[in-house]
Amino acid sequence: MTTAPKITRRPTGATTRRVRKTVTRTHAGRSYAVPDLAFWECPACGERVYDRDAIRQIEASSHADQKTRRAAAQ
Repeated sequence: MTTAPKITRRPTGATTRRVRKTVTRTHAGRSYAVPDLAFWECPACGERVYDRDAIRQIEASSHADQKTRRAAAQ
């Protein structure tokens, strides 16, 4: 398994910062929150970059594949 690269600067040169926030999203008309999510954010433009762990945390909190998860649990 390879190590993910460290993200410290955007390609355009603005410095990103590692932040920890509650992120609210909407999927199929339903809102959900991901509390205490750590990700990289540009203070100048608001662009967000999510690493593998953050993506997994978002997926675990979303309603996107609840049917799949329920079927797998049965």
